[in-house]
Amino acid sequence: MFSLENVKFKDVLDIKELKFPADEITCIVGPSGGGKTTLLKLLNNLVSVDEGQVLYRGQDVEKWDPIELRQEVIMISQQPVTFTETVGQELQVGFEMTGRQVPKEEKLKQMMQQMQLDKKLSTSVDLLSGGEKQRLALARSLLLNREVLLLDEPSSALDQATEEKVIQQLANYGHHNDITLIMVTHSLNIAQNYGDNTFEVKEGKIV
Repeated sequence: MFSLENVKFKDVLDIKELKFPADEITCIVGPSGGGKTTLLKLLNNLVSVDEGQVLYRGQDVEKWDPIELRQEVIMISQQPVTFTETVGQELQVGFEMTGRQVPKEEKLKQMMQQMQLDKKLSTSVDLLSGGEKQRLALARSLLLNREVLLLDEPSSALDQATEEKVIQQLANYGHHNDITLIMVTHSLNIAQNYGDNTFEVKEGKIV
């Protein structure tokens, strides 16, 4: 799915070789400031390497049309961005942007339930907590059923019980729908229980 070859980015990353397999869950762990988030951003060309190559499906990410690439390889940041006024509109916005048919309300509510988001579709996005916005962004992205999800600390604002339920649902959905999940996480428990592959990034290197 992805492969990195002799990648260097400023003084943040120095990776000789790294591969991310398709249709699996890869967890990236390591201390803060080690380069984990930067590594995610390289995968959909939000930042560009200084040296080396990042390949997606065998083609350098810099040769992909950036809009097409980011529609296939969706990144959810630790503090996700919202685009609309209500929960329902937020779940539909990705379909409207890409000209796809919007799912029925029942499917939207089902995905909210899976992501432990107990809100009405009419609820204002501004009234959501940080953890609720994380879950809304996950639901929004999963509904689109794209090839790859890049997740930067997707459970950082959740309590332990909610984290377990959300990550379990996320893992199940990814496996059942052949979605490649690449997740930066602070939780070794998540990595051990849900990661098909796990590696550590420390001081910009794979250790």
